[in-house]
Amino acid sequence: MIFIIGITIAFLLEFLLLSKKGKDKSDKILAVWMFLIGLHLFLYYIIYTGLYTKFPSTIGLILPLPLVHGPLLYLYVSALTRQFPRKKLYLFAHFAPPFILYIYLIGFFTLPAAEKILAMETGGAGYEVFNMIKEILIILSGIGYVTLSQILLYRHRKNIKNQFSAIEKINLNWLQYIVLGICFIWIVVIFSDLIPEETLKMNKVNSDILVFTAVVLFVCFLGFFGLKQTSIFSVQAVHLLEFQDMQSSTYTKSHEFEKYAKSGLKNTDAELLHKKLTDYMKVEKPYLNSQLSLSKLGDSFGVHSNYLSQVINERESKNFYDYINGYRIEEFKRLASDPKKKRLSILALAFECGFNSKSAFNNCFKKFTSQTPSEFMKLMS
Repeated sequence: MIFIIGITIAFLLEFLLLSKKGKDKSDKILAVWMFLIGLHLFLYYIIYTGLYTKFPSTIGLILPLPLVHGPLLYLYVSALTRQFPRKKLYLFAHFAPPFILYIYLIGFFTLPAAEKILAMETGGAGYEVFNMIKEILIILSGIGYVTLSQILLYRHRKNIKNQFSAIEKINLNWLQYIVLGICFIWIVVIFSDLIPEETLKMNKVNSDILVFTAVVLFVCFLGFFGLKQTSIFSVQAVHLLEFQDMQSSTYTKSHEFEKYAKSGLKNTDAELLHKKLTDYMKVEKPYLNSQLSLSKLGDSFGVHSNYLSQVINERESKNFYDYINGYRIEEFKRLASDPKKKRLSILALAFECGFNSKSAFNNCFKKFTSQTPSEFMKLMS
């Protein structure tokens, strides 16, 4: 029953994604991924229920499928973080292992039904080398693509902190949960392979059941979390991605400009620019704008954003996010000591200082002062 639930949810999510208006690259990748997860669960259900004897043509189709999930996770993360591979050849290379395995299995697929059923019931007798290579590739794929996805998320967090002063809507924390979910499945796969078959039989446990139960739980999690998080399925996702695209001149090309920006700004010029920026921040207080970004600050200040980034990173030893929110915290302290502001709540004061969420304010305040806002207010009292 649990596998039927997983299959249903996977295909339902695919339907929701395909029916979504304004689909972008990440939506299309996720739709393909959900279809393959549903297919994977369906093929296992046929094996689990013994229906493969009635449908011998399905035997073996499931074997290379575990190798497609790692690449699809990686491509999904890369699409959402605007780090998608540009070379198509590099893109196809990710799917070379499962493609090669399917080519190798053509001979098996053309066997008579009785021989395929026999191979299935004897645990792949005669295909021991193939199974060993497949297991090694699956483990390497799981570890490799989870690691690559984590690297992409790390780069994304670093990039947005160098470009934006408010990152709550673009930090993609929910995507981290998806990566961890896939990581959990791979851990189950690896450890179920390490557990001796005799031990599993003694406890009446099948390693494949453990793995596919974990897959069903992941699909249920993705369904619940995806429907709850508008970042995946709603129109708000389109607006978010458009917002990222508007910043693409600095966001996606920051690494390209870094070398030229540093070579084009001498130490004396950088020092002078830093002093002007400090004066501008104190007098004009641009940080009070909750949507302030590096490009917006550069436009209002009349300086290229790459030079600003260099000055902030080198002279302040901070990224843009910490630099701006440091000013906001100091502004909060000033307002909190103002008798005219005593009637305002902590959150109201935080919003006046440029913060747009309670969690962001609390995290920043704790980071810069080593105490909570409530503790600070009690000391003030």
